[in-house]
Amino acid sequence: MNSLYIHHLISHPRSPSCIKPSLPSKTHSSPPLPVIHHSSMQQQKKMKLKQLYLQCFSLTLLFTTTLAQSSTSAPAPSGPTNITAVLEKAGQFSILIKLLKSTQAGDQINTQLNNSNQGLTIFAPPDNAFSNLQAGTLNSLTDQQKMELLQFHVLPTYVSLSQFQTVSNPLRTQAGNSNNGEFPLNVTTSGNNVNLTTGVVNATVANTIYSDGQLAVYQVDQVLLPLELFPPTAPAPSDSKKKKANPPSNAPSSSTDDASLDSSIAVRLTVFTHFTEVSFAVVVIVVVALSSK
Repeated sequence: MNSLYIHHLISHPRSPSCIKPSLPSKTHSSPPLPVIHHSSMQQQKKMKLKQLYLQCFSLTLLFTTTLAQSSTSAPAPSGPTNITAVLEKAGQFSILIKLLKSTQAGDQINTQLNNSNQGLTIFAPPDNAFSNLQAGTLNSLTDQQKMELLQFHVLPTYVSLSQFQTVSNPLRTQAGNSNNGEFPLNVTTSGNNVNLTTGVVNATVANTIYSDGQLAVYQVDQVLLPLELFPPTAPAPSDSKKKKANPPSNAPSSSTDDASLDSSIAVRLTVFTHFTEVSFAVVVIVVVALSSK
């Protein structure tokens, strides 16, 4: 039996198609890893740091510009017209603002502005005009006289620059009745120039600070000294030689210098403090950004 089977296999060999070929085993090949160049990573890091520095510099410049603008002039708040806010925004009127607050004349002006349809006109001398006064001029006045001095700078109606050419003299101010010879103020015009005469000083309207049809504020180059408060006095003959030897001093009073100095120092300290805070914040941002890399 076995010999027959062996004979059969020898005489009838199997075809190659019957034999199953061995298949190669499947292997899972992983994708090739990207090649990372160390130099490109450093360039990317430098670019990010450069962008961060530029952003921090822009932030510092923006805050510094904003602080400089805010310290130069304070914007007037929205709402009813406020004379002190108008003067603060214009700048160089710290002494006048101080007088308006100490005498409460500013509150009276604001009340009239918001409760009257006639409007107001105000002549505003800047700080250098007060500095040109003889030393002790303001300190020699009583509180009532200071109020009258301020009222002498206020007209009870709105007057535009062109209307000064047609007004009647003397101008009516809020300080007394000019028709009865009290606190006379006369105006003369020459083209676009407006000149004011009090009987003590001659002043000129330098420019328009504010005008909205209800309130007009004009800067004048002199403090308007009314004749009622500063009457001329004839010098005694015996004092003529003394006045030649010792001419009257036009130096600003110590209180004026102190007020201007304090204001200047306060502004500088405020700007320096805000700048220091912004600079410190920028340094913190840079340190945090670098530490996170």
